[in-house]
Amino acid sequence: MEKVRPKKALGQHFLTDESVAARIAATVDCEPALPIVEVGPGMGMLTKYLLEAGRDVTVVELDEESVAFLRQNYPALDGRIVEGDFLQLDLTRFADADGRLCVIGNYPYNISSQIFFHILDYKDNVTLCSGMLQREVAERIAAREGSRTRGILSVLLQAWYDIEYLFTVSEGVFNPPPKVKSGVIRLRRNGVTSLGCDERLFKTVVKTTFGQRRKTIRNSLRPLLPSGTPLPDHPLMALRPEQLSVDQFIQLTNLVSSLRQ
Repeated sequence: MEKVRPKKALGQHFLTDESVAARIAATVDCEPALPIVEVGPGMGMLTKYLLEAGRDVTVVELDEESVAFLRQNYPALDGRIVEGDFLQLDLTRFADADGRLCVIGNYPYNISSQIFFHILDYKDNVTLCSGMLQREVAERIAAREGSRTRGILSVLLQAWYDIEYLFTVSEGVFNPPPKVKSGVIRLRRNGVTSLGCDERLFKTVVKTTFGQRRKTIRNSLRPLLPSGTPLPDHPLMALRPEQLSVDQFIQLTNLVSSLRQ
């Protein structure tokens, strides 16, 4: 079968550099015993290195042409190709006996943020998540407090994962070449089992404050509080959301919770 045609509608940019593919595949080596779900394998550039390493791999692919290519060229994937949308999948079905798994991929740029929000929904199962995405998004996910690029996903993911920005990938190693550079990151589940606050309210506080990121916390929090609620003279109130650590967002969430009672 001929090579798969990249489809713009699916955000497909097929990696063509073997050395880069091998480096990305190796990002899951630190969890050698866990099953792997690969998102959007395309023509199997990462897949072949995962299979060569003897990993338990299931691939999730939406593109029918890519699925046909994988079936013809990777017989080892027999029964391990899920034709469908990763964002709709229950990831627990791919986990080991302890409910744990890894996720890897050359993630489509157009849905990369949605993919990581889906990972968050399965934070108790996804022990490790790594792969390649648009460099700007990768840098934002890894950005620490004080960085201008810090955003909603930075805080929500860093609450549950230790995040590393591993390396940058140039435009020239893809077909077709994207207009931007790519970045490879790795998320490893930290030891946090509870944030020590209302986790639903935590998400709301993070999203609300970053939704008005030019405002100080004092001003951006007002929509979450009953009308006329006086705000305390607290050091966090003078900051902007990108300046806050995860722990400070937890502190802020508990403060909002007390003000709403």
